[in-house]
Amino acid sequence: MESLRYSPADLTCRIERTGYYYQGTWCAATLYRPAATGDAALPAILMVHGWGGTQDTLTVPFYEEFTRAGFVVMSFDYTGWGDSAGLPRHTISARGRVREADAALAFLKSRPGVDRNRIVVWGTSFGGGHAVELAAEHPELLGAIAQVPMLDGLAAVRAVPLARLLRFGLYCLVDLIKPGQPVYIQVVSAPGAFSSMDRDDAGKALALGEQSAGRGYDNRVAARSLMTMGPYRPFKRLRDIRIPTLLLGATGDSVAPFIEGKIRRVNNPHLTVDTVEANHFEPYFEPVFSSVISKQLAFLKSLVA
Repeated sequence: MESLRYSPADLTCRIERTGYYYQGTWCAATLYRPAATGDAALPAILMVHGWGGTQDTLTVPFYEEFTRAGFVVMSFDYTGWGDSAGLPRHTISARGRVREADAALAFLKSRPGVDRNRIVVWGTSFGGGHAVELAAEHPELLGAIAQVPMLDGLAAVRAVPLARLLRFGLYCLVDLIKPGQPVYIQVVSAPGAFSSMDRDDAGKALALGEQSAGRGYDNRVAARSLMTMGPYRPFKRLRDIRIPTLLLGATGDSVAPFIEGKIRRVNNPHLTVDTVEANHFEPYFEPVFSSVISKQLAFLKSLVA
């Protein structure tokens, strides 16, 4: 894990800050358009961020590569996160996030210059599970990409040491019964520190991401959010997918273990399963990013050919 290929200052695409309302709450969104385009409507990619992800958090290099390939790209912040409104801040519901991603998809379809019949959903980590669910619910989509996807929350929970699980449970209980503001824990941290993710170079990824973005990250998540992880098992929707879908896992992922065996046993011909030798966070950074982006661009090219 060395560096991000591009920082926000390196982007050559055209950037449009925008947004929409979801159930009365303002959601911040950003459209990235290829630098030189005519009047024709272009294919588009909806970026669905992960567990603690916000716009411009580790995903900027993908915006640049996808727009260079001729796609309009849209990112957005979940309610209560990043530049979006919403209280309390930094809480997570798996089911709620899928609904929010669905609303973001509807907004992208309405944008000028976007070909609503050629939209790809791209999700990473926890958002990779959401991308799978959207792919299953929207057969009109051009395709979907799930990068280091969290497909089985139970497998992710089982990867956490027992002592850490017990501490998580205590914090969740206090957060649920305590009045007022949520009880927060860190989203990511150095190995051994208490956070929702301290493995797979999570702390190093945060430091490199902040350095590239030139701004700090609000590193907190409500403890109650941890309760949404175990029951969330989007791999059960893989059999329902009828659009080309790339599932790109990391062989050394201990945050969202890639359940390749379960995926292949589904035997869905619409799924393309591939892996890179990496942990959960390395695919965002060089040198692994080069392999990841080449696989994704080849998949996208096959969709629009």
